Amino acid sequence: MRRGFTLLSAIFLMLLVATLMVLAFSLSSQTKRQTGDIYMQEQAQLLARSATEFALLAISGHDNRIDCIERINLRYPQGAPIYDINMSLHYIGNGLPCNPSHLLANDIATAESNGTVLIDTFVSYTDPENNETIRFHRRTIQKP
Repeated sequence: MRRGFTLLSAIFLMLLVATLMVLAFSLSSQTKRQTGDIYMQEQAQLLARSATEFALLAISGHDNRIDCIERINLRYPQGAPIYDINMSLHYIGNGLPCNPSHLLANDIATAESNGTVLIDTFVSYTDPENNETIRFHRRTIQKP
């Protein structure tokens, strides 16, 4: 009778330890994935901020009397791109030679608002392991 009870308790203990090990492994892999996702999202946010600054620099170096910059597409990093950065620029102001689809308002009464730009920045990253796409959007209105 004792041998049977000892055998059952040993099997129960082994099953309990195996279940705990599977649970620990599952939590560990989930934590690793969440940490990676948080890192990629933070990097996407920083890239969106940098891309917005780059767009403002491109607008300030461009002659807007001839035409307007409507789109800027970037890939980061240069060698093996991981992130796709797409910016769409819409203008507010009088006398801008922009495409009507990228001119939000052309009846601005104040000179201070003339030439204002609305920048929509989209940063996307496709995770090759899980085949899921992470996207981040940032909208800013700036006076270049």
